Amino acid sequence: MPHPSRFKCDDVTLTGEAPGAHAEMPDDIFSTTEIPFPSERPLNVYAFDPSLGSFVGNQMVTHVRYESLEPGPIGERFAVIDYDGSQKTFYKPVNLDDPKLLMTGGLPPSQADPRFHQQMVYAVASETLQRFEFALGRRVRWRTRSGSGHPAPPKGASRRLSLFPHAMCAPNAFYSPDAHGILFGYFKASRTNPGRNLPGQTVFTCLSHDIVVHETTHAIVDGIREHFMEPTNIDVAAFHEAFADLAALFLHFSHKEALIDTLQKTGGKLFEFKLKGDADLAQGATPAIQSQLSTENPLIVLATQFGEGAGRQSSLRSALMTPATPDGAKEMATKIEPHERGSILVAAVFDAYFTVYGRRTFDLFRIYRAGGGSLDKSDLPVPLANRLAMEASRTAEEFFTICARALDYCPPVDITFGDFLRALLTAHLDYTPDDPDHIRDALMQAFRLRGIVAESATCFSEDALFWPKVVRGKLKVPGLIFGDPNGLTKEEKDHNGDVLRAFALKHAGQLGFDAKAGAIAAPSFHPMFSTGKDGKLYVSMVVELVQTMRVPFGHGIPGTFPLRNGVTLLIAQDPPEHDGRPDPRVRFVIPKLYQSEREERVRNFYVSSGRATTPPSGHDEDKRFRLDFALLHAGV
Repeated sequence: MPHPSRFKCDDVTLTGEAPGAHAEMPDDIFSTTEIPFPSERPLNVYAFDPSLGSFVGNQMVTHVRYESLEPGPIGERFAVIDYDGSQKTFYKPVNLDDPKLLMTGGLPPSQADPRFHQQMVYAVASETLQRFEFALGRRVRWRTRSGSGHPAPPKGASRRLSLFPHAMCAPNAFYSPDAHGILFGYFKASRTNPGRNLPGQTVFTCLSHDIVVHETTHAIVDGIREHFMEPTNIDVAAFHEAFADLAALFLHFSHKEALIDTLQKTGGKLFEFKLKGDADLAQGATPAIQSQLSTENPLIVLATQFGEGAGRQSSLRSALMTPATPDGAKEMATKIEPHERGSILVAAVFDAYFTVYGRRTFDLFRIYRAGGGSLDKSDLPVPLANRLAMEASRTAEEFFTICARALDYCPPVDITFGDFLRALLTAHLDYTPDDPDHIRDALMQAFRLRGIVAESATCFSEDALFWPKVVRGKLKVPGLIFGDPNGLTKEEKDHNGDVLRAFALKHAGQLGFDAKAGAIAAPSFHPMFSTGKDGKLYVSMVVELVQTMRVPFGHGIPGTFPLRNGVTLLIAQDPPEHDGRPDPRVRFVIPKLYQSEREERVRNFYVSSGRATTPPSGHDEDKRFRLDFALLHAGV
C-alpha cells in the first residue's frame, strides 16, 4: 500500500512559498520499504558422495532455513568446528554470508577444499533436522546430560550441536554425547581394492551425504529418547543403526534427477539392486566397454565411497539385505551384530515401502501397457518416469514421516523391533485413520516375513498390534501448559515438570508403577501441533515417565545396574467447550514396566556383553551402560 503523501501529481508549490513549507510527511507504518529476509538458503552439496562424480544429480543444491551465520559456519542449531585432531590444527572457517558465496549457493563441491567440507556438514545436518521437526510437529532439542558425574554442559548446548568435519584420521564417524557433537574421520583408501577411489587417496566421511544424515539422526534420537542409549537388549543398538539408515535412505528419493534416471534404467522397478549399463550387452557376454557395466542402484545403497574405500568392493549397506523368505525370517535368531541385525528392520520397512509404491503406480503401468508400451524394456518414456518419480518421492516422504512420528509412540525404555512395529501402526492410525493403500497391512506382512513379532501383542492383527487407547476422560492432567509451536519457556517447563510428577505419584497404580520402588521422573515432555485431514488443529503432548531401580548383579558380580521402568503418555488438549477449556486427557499409556523376567533378561544381557564386569568410569558410574557410537561404528 503506497504512502498517502507519495507520488501526488497535483502537489504544486504556491508561488512565493518556500519548498518544504508543507507539513512534514508522517512516519510510514507500512513495510513497503523493507526488504524481507529470504526463507531459504541454497547450498551446494553432494547428493551421495564424491565417488559418483558428476553422475546424474550427484552435485545438487539443497535448501535449508535461512539464518545469519558466523564463519564456521555457526548458526542457531549447529556450530561447525574444523579442528583436525591428527594434524593439531584449525582450518580456516567458511563464511557463507560472504556476498560472493551468497550469490553462488556457497562453494562448489570439492574434495580438496576443507571449507566445502564445512559447508557440506552444515547443510546436510540442517536439512535432516528440518525434516524431523516438520514430521514431528515440534522443535527437537539436543540432549545435555547434567548432574552427578557429568560435566556442566556449555551454555545453549540444548539448542546447538557441534560438527567436527576432520576430527580424526580414522575410518569412522560417530555422534558423541561427551563432545556434544558429531565427529567425522578421514582415512586412506585401500591400495589393493579401492573401488572408484585412487589407491591410497584420502576418503572424507564428512562428504558422504548418507553418513552425515546417519550421524545427525543418532543425535536427534538421543534428544528425543534419552534412555534409548542404554542397550538393555539385543535390539537396542540395532534399532539405532536401522533408524539412522532409514532416515538416510528415504532422503535419496527426494533427489529427483537420480530418481528419474534410476526409474528409466530399471523400468520402474526401484527395488532392483543393479542398474543396467547404457550400452546393450548380450546375455552371458563379457562387458567390453564401461557403458556395458552394471552398477549399484544408488537409491537403495548407503555410503558407496566409504564401503569401496575400505576395500569392500561395494557400498556399506543396502535397503534390502534381508529377503522376504523363510531363510530371511531365520536371521532374527542368528544376526546379533548391530548393523547386520539392523538391516533386518531396514529391509522390512523398505519392503512395505516398495509394496505401497507398487500399489500406487499399478494403474500407470496398466495405461502404459494399454498404449503399446512394454515393461520388458528397461527404458521408460520421460513423462511416465516423471509421474512415477512424483509417486515414489511422495511415498518415501510419507514413510519417513511415519517412522519419525513412531518415536513418540514407543515406550521410553528397552526398545525392541516389535515395539517399533506397534508404534508404526499406531502412529499411522492416529494420523491417517483411513488407509486406502493398506500401508499398515504392508508393514505387518513385511515384518512378519522377516521374523519380527511384537511379543506383547495377543495375536497378529491390526487391532491387537495397535497400542490400546485409554478410556476417554479416565485419566486427566489438570494444569498442564501446552505453550505454542515455538516451545515452552523455562517457567512453563518447571511448572509442567511439577504437574507431571504429581500426576505420576497420584496415578502410579493405574499407570503400572510400584510407588514404593522409587521416585517417578518426567525426563521429557514435548508439546506437538498438527493439522489433521479434517482441517482441525490437534494439540497434544508426548511425555516420558521413568522410574529407576538399582538392581544388584548377583552371581558373585559386584555392583548394581539401573533397571528402568516407564510409560510414554500421549496427552490431548481438546478444544474449548461451553466457553471453558477442558482438562487435558491421556489418550495412550505405552508401557515397559517391571517384570521379573525382564529384570533377568537385562541382567543377563549386561553380563554377556561384558558391561557388568567393565570397571565403572571415574566420573560416571553408569556410562558403561550406555552406547558408545565410537566403538559401534569403528570400521563400519
